[in-house]
Amino acid sequence: MASCDIGLIGLAVMGENLVLNMESRGFRVAVFNRTVSVVEEFEAARGKGKNFVFAKSLEEFVGALKKPRRAQIMVKAGAPVDAVIQQLIPLMEPGDVIIDGGNSLWTDTQRREKALKEKGIHFFGVGVSGGEEGALKGPSIMPGGSKEGWAALAPIYTKIAAVAEGEPCCRHMGPDGAGHYVKMAHNGIEYGDMQLICEAYAILKAALNPSAEEFAQIFTDWNKGELDSFLIEITSRIFTKKDPETGKAVVDIVLDKAGQKGTGKWTVGHAIEMGVPLSVIGSAVEARILSSIKDQRVAASAVLHGPAPKPYSGDRAKLIEAVRDALYASKIISYAQGMVQLGAASELYKWNLNFEDIASIWRGGCIIRARFLNRITAAYKANPTLKNLVLDPFFADVLNRTQANWRIAVTNAIGNGIAVPGFSSALAYFDSYRSANSPANLLQAQRDYFGAHTFERTDKPAGQFFHYDWLS
Repeated sequence: MASCDIGLIGLAVMGENLVLNMESRGFRVAVFNRTVSVVEEFEAARGKGKNFVFAKSLEEFVGALKKPRRAQIMVKAGAPVDAVIQQLIPLMEPGDVIIDGGNSLWTDTQRREKALKEKGIHFFGVGVSGGEEGALKGPSIMPGGSKEGWAALAPIYTKIAAVAEGEPCCRHMGPDGAGHYVKMAHNGIEYGDMQLICEAYAILKAALNPSAEEFAQIFTDWNKGELDSFLIEITSRIFTKKDPETGKAVVDIVLDKAGQKGTGKWTVGHAIEMGVPLSVIGSAVEARILSSIKDQRVAASAVLHGPAPKPYSGDRAKLIEAVRDALYASKIISYAQGMVQLGAASELYKWNLNFEDIASIWRGGCIIRARFLNRITAAYKANPTLKNLVLDPFFADVLNRTQANWRIAVTNAIGNGIAVPGFSSALAYFDSYRSANSPANLLQAQRDYFGAHTFERTDKPAGQFFHYDWLS
């Protein structure tokens, strides 16, 4: 009997928690997994007595869905998504909606949307952020697809999403790959946020060597002000955890080799293709790659030498404040660069992205949720065509106010031989963007010298190009 409002295929952690979220909000949900025993285990462990249909086949799954049918896929990105879609197509009808809720590459989503559109089936690429807790209690949701398909999904997704300032953290992002692209950009900004926090930790550890308890207090204090965010909050909690085996702080026994699943690389790669500077997120991706070659770094540490460590002799509180300001300023630059990239992609693909909507749905549920996203939302509400977030009066004032401390923090790191690629690249972007003149005049002269690439002149109208005979 077709009694279910929506169905979900793929009962891994995110899939399980999403269907529990949907069911808790009053929806009847069909669930299916390729390995049928997973459905049985879910029924016994978490689904018993709840408003689910536990399908043992795709035919049973589709047959349980009300029309227009809404089938969400939560499987590994790539070929597995295509395989499930191909299995669903013969069972679906025009007007039905297939949803990919994983972290798929946006170009794959565009391809799938185009192919299914020809069959009259709506395809949605939906970014879901918040991890397993967010999936269960309310994530940030970024849907991309047709307006007609969105009309069928909106009553469900706006009800299961997180709520911030009384509004659901879910908006229709735009057509085809827009939702997955916005989610990718979110993940790139997440990379930047995490790297910047780690650099703040590295500076303070080298200069002041706080105990784990002191670090917990520092981040707790930071979370009470402008840096209030999910990532700062969980960082403060991390420092409070002790390893029962050794008695040490858990963070001190975690190996310094970072992993990554690829969305950061996608973000940086497409920014480069479009000619958009994305230095903070790029630095974060490179830092993860460098961290992964632990054996090489250990070997290099015996051969390559930096400055001799020296105790910090200044005011501890002032250095902590300087690092805090550097973190806040660098964070603003990272978000600004991410929004510029979204703007370039929106123009390229004609998505007409709404930046106020994007910032507003990131205020709750997702990993990068933070107090200052209210300020970003307000900035784009006041000026929807804002070219760069750093030009908004509020953020320009913050950058101007914090830059002295920002420079102190970076200088301290360099003096102590501590790598802070995120802080440094953010500051370099700030200094480059605010400069009316750059050394690119010499670069253009070099290009013209060896390749006759021509150049514009400062004393001639823009758009006129000249070549100089450098060898005469």
